[in-house]
Amino acid sequence: MQIAAIIGRPNVGKSTLFNKLTGKRISIVDDTPGVTRDRIYSECEWRGKKFMLTDTGGIEPESEETIPAQMRRQAQIAVAVADVIIFLVNMREGVTPDDIAVGEMLRKTSKPIILAVNKCDTLGEPPMAYYEFYNLGLGEPVAVSAAHGHGTGDLLDRIFEHFPDEMPLENEEEYIKVAVIGKPNTGKSSLINYVSGEERSIVSDIAGTTRDAIDSIIENSHGKFVFIDTAGIRRKSKVNDKLEHFSVLRAYMAVERADVCVIMIDGAEGFTDQDSKVAGFAHEKGKGCIVAVNKWDIVEKTTNTMNEMRKSLANDFSFMSYVPFEFISAKTGRGIDGLFEQIKNVNRENCMRISTGMLNDVLSYAVARVQPPTDKGRRLKIYYMTQPSTKPPTFVCFVNRADLFHFSYQRYIENQIRQTFGLTGTPVRLIIKERNREDD
Repeated sequence: MQIAAIIGRPNVGKSTLFNKLTGKRISIVDDTPGVTRDRIYSECEWRGKKFMLTDTGGIEPESEETIPAQMRRQAQIAVAVADVIIFLVNMREGVTPDDIAVGEMLRKTSKPIILAVNKCDTLGEPPMAYYEFYNLGLGEPVAVSAAHGHGTGDLLDRIFEHFPDEMPLENEEEYIKVAVIGKPNTGKSSLINYVSGEERSIVSDIAGTTRDAIDSIIENSHGKFVFIDTAGIRRKSKVNDKLEHFSVLRAYMAVERADVCVIMIDGAEGFTDQDSKVAGFAHEKGKGCIVAVNKWDIVEKTTNTMNEMRKSLANDFSFMSYVPFEFISAKTGRGIDGLFEQIKNVNRENCMRISTGMLNDVLSYAVARVQPPTDKGRRLKIYYMTQPSTKPPTFVCFVNRADLFHFSYQRYIENQIRQTFGLTGTPVRLIIKERNREDD
């Protein structure tokens, strides 16, 4: 699939244009310079053909501060992998020294460059300020309004002029979508960078570095995956910045579209209350879950350190007794192969479908082993059980009285199903339905 990258200095409207062209609210849009820090990818379609569009952080050519310097590095990587570059400038501010510097940097790439002049918000002939951008020496500019959509069709036409006439079809094989979630600074971006084999996300000791949900397509000996790096999820009391609020919201949205959630915790710090809240959200959404204990390489160990940590975490995550634990180091790669195998296993379990006959065999055994509860002479009767859906495995129990099906007995039935069929790493839903209620 062909790739087009949107490049420019901060606050010229790159993310607004990205959202307009893709038709999705993926990149965070804010008037604060430097909002988009990493590369954001999304599929874009025009005239029945598809390509990948990349949003990037604004380039500040002269800045040597940590974050701006890494943003510049990320933009350079995006340029290196792109087939076409969209150089976006702001008509209202005219040609700036940074525009000239970015233009000179892009000319060295020998890639096709389309100069797009943003904020041409009126229809008809562009304002006189538009013609100033011919001085950049990048050919005829395209007048666009990212906010209103004016000129975006002309821009897409220009993009496709540089693509092959026949674009190869992609194999439409299923990828496992993996959301890497957790509180800030647990090593989520480091994991993405390690498994993708490149500087995919900015890595910094500064908490909150990742603000958008970043997709990385990864194909290796374990299979095909889409890893979604997300912003660290903090306690609501600590989410004061408006921008961080949207970042946390996008992390939650990433969980919703994932098949498996890798919950990263800091092995050196151990379990915190915030870890349980992050995990609880994934559990509520019915996602397959794995707890990845990161930074295991720097944890001081004795003979039983891992077993003791596993027992402690099992107690901390008692509300998710099904979740497996993987001990990894995103920095050195320790345990990553095991993590991939666990992701495949958990995804398979989350998609498991069990026949009605097998379910009712388990139900008959469970009822014979432990009698259903009674109340005032009335006994719970479970007629039969069936599975209507997966992701997560969901089972419907038809009973005579729902009020007699106490939570403890529901947990017992769930445990019997798990003991028989496994269902590692996935929540299970039980839906209770009454049939021919007996009031006598």
